Amino acid sequence: MFKVCIDATPIRGNLTGIGVYTLNLINALYKLQETENFILDIYFHPSLKNWLKRNLSTPNLLTAYPQVSSLPIPVSLANLLAKYSPFILPYFEKYLNQPDIIQGTDHYVFPYKKAVKIMTIHDLTFVKYPQYSTKIVKGYLERIKRCLIWTDAIITFAENTKQDIVELLNIDPNIIYVTPQASRYYSNYLKPQLLYDHRDVIDYYLYKPYFLFVSTLEPRKNIVNLIEAFEYLKQNYNLPHQLILIGKKGWNYQDILDKIELSHFKEDIQHLDYVSDELVAIFYSQAEAFIYPSFYEGFGLPVLEAMTLGAPVITSYSSSLPEVAGDAALYIDPNNYYELAQIMLKVVDNSTLRKEMIHKGKIQADKFSWERTAKATLDVYKSLKKNS
Repeated sequence: MFKVCIDATPIRGNLTGIGVYTLNLINALYKLQETENFILDIYFHPSLKNWLKRNLSTPNLLTAYPQVSSLPIPVSLANLLAKYSPFILPYFEKYLNQPDIIQGTDHYVFPYKKAVKIMTIHDLTFVKYPQYSTKIVKGYLERIKRCLIWTDAIITFAENTKQDIVELLNIDPNIIYVTPQASRYYSNYLKPQLLYDHRDVIDYYLYKPYFLFVSTLEPRKNIVNLIEAFEYLKQNYNLPHQLILIGKKGWNYQDILDKIELSHFKEDIQHLDYVSDELVAIFYSQAEAFIYPSFYEGFGLPVLEAMTLGAPVITSYSSSLPEVAGDAALYIDPNNYYELAQIMLKVVDNSTLRKEMIHKGKIQADKFSWERTAKATLDVYKSLKKNS
């Protein structure tokens, strides 16, 4: 029997990629405790804002778990103490229940001295493509390098990302473990009642065919090129389709909004901010094609989600995306909007191809599950515990 303490800090507010990963991993690990002979403890760092208000209450999505601890120091402050006053950090160890293994889930792991320490690195965009990163995210590099001083192992989600970590951070590949993620949805997620409950939204948005994009609005996602490809199709082929973009505004998104506003086809370009998981699933399931022309991904979770729910996928032949999509997607050069437009047209014009892509996509998505992710993560824990 051994004890694992996992950092649930990303599970707050409206979840994006890292929060979705952390919550689903915790859910799946929690179910494995009895059969796999380990104990799972959960902890979180408060946000700086909550810490200043002395609000250390458990985030709503974690209240269902019996053992949740607050490590009463924001990550940003812990990082500063590690840099300038590291002797203070051991004081906070008493808030964790003597773990054997501690896993940080967002490019950071607390330096608990007597535990094996695992840092999760989702991607290295801020190193490889700094032009696609905010100043805050660029600061991750300094934090990661400091954590590497005490980190025993790294978890990431694709072989391509592992290779980036080896090359860009000069890390021994033997301490990097790949545990692929999975879709938050399952194949029969869309029950008739769910569709009925959201019929007003369906009638309002889905009255004609559409291409779909789901992710944060930011330069790395290559949305401007997607809009250009869509405009080309509308202008030259008179397609009846809409382009629906679902995702919250990230950073440097104004060029995307300006591109929409200035488009001759802006009436057919819809941007929906953060919407519920159920609604996103409906949009996936009825899309003519899901387009994900990102320049760089550490994994590419929306691709799996789209395949799970029956959307044909067009994505970039770059970074980890081919690992995720396999032979089920059509691939494009993310820099070439004309090529993207031609592939979109190909899917629209060929119903046989579209059906084949949907079939292959579901087979590909079935290769991934959060239970498999949890078991692969547990294998990492066991290997490290054995060698500690």
